[in-house]
Amino acid sequence: MNYWAVVPAAGVGRRMGTEIPKQYLALEGRPVIDWTLEVLLASPRIQGVVVAVGAEDPFWGDTEHAGHPRVAVVPGGKERADSVLNALRHLETRAGGDDFVLVHDAARPCLRSDDLERLMDEASDEQGGLLAMPVRDTMKQADDQGRSERTLDRGRMWHAYTPQLFPLGSLRRALEGALAAGVVVTDEASAMEWTGHRPKLVEGHPDNLKITRPGDLELAAFHLINRRAEEGSSL
Repeated sequence: MNYWAVVPAAGVGRRMGTEIPKQYLALEGRPVIDWTLEVLLASPRIQGVVVAVGAEDPFWGDTEHAGHPRVAVVPGGKERADSVLNALRHLETRAGGDDFVLVHDAARPCLRSDDLERLMDEASDEQGGLLAMPVRDTMKQADDQGRSERTLDRGRMWHAYTPQLFPLGSLRRALEGALAAGVVVTDEASAMEWTGHRPKLVEGHPDNLKITRPGDLELAAFHLINRRAEEGSSL
C-alpha cells in the first residue's frame, strides 16, 4: 500500500494570542512544525508529505523541511477542509485514488512513531480510521447559560486526534460533498461519517496533544524532553 501525508498549516492560531502562527512557535529550539514533519518523514512507508500554507506565509521558508525532496507545498484555504482539499487535489496528480492519506495537524508535534505505524497497520481499509483516546473524565453537556444540563455516557466517547487515515479518492469526494452541502466539517473523520463511513478508533498515547493555548507549549516540551530521556536510557 502507498501512503502519503497531508499537513494543513495555514491557520493563524488566534487562541495562542501571538503574532506568529502556532505551528511556527519555538519548541525546544525548533519550530513546532519541524517536530511534526520529522515524525512523518521518518516513516519509510510514507511516500511524501504535502503541506498547505497560507498565501502570504513568511515563515515556512525558514523551516528545516522547506526544501526537503519529499515535501511539497500547496496554497492553504480559508478553512482546514479547504486546505486539505487543495493538498488532496495536488496528490491526485502523483498518487492513485486507492492510495492512503494521513492528515495530521501541524500543531501536533508529539506524535509517536509507534502510534503512526499502528494506525497504518489497523485502519488501512475503505472505512479508514484515526488516532483517538477514550474519555476518562465525567462528561457534561451544557445548556445555553453554561450550566450542566446532563451527564453523558463517557463509555462511548473518545477524544479525536490526528493523524486521520483514509483512501485518497474517498476522502476528497467526502470533503467536496460535505462542503457543497454546507455541512460543518471539523475534521476528516466527520466528512467521512457524513458519507456513511465508520472510521476505526485506534487508541494512541495521550501526549499527542494539539498546541492551542500558551500552556500547551510547555506541556509539549515536557513530553519531548521526557521521551528523549527514555530513549537515551534504553540505548
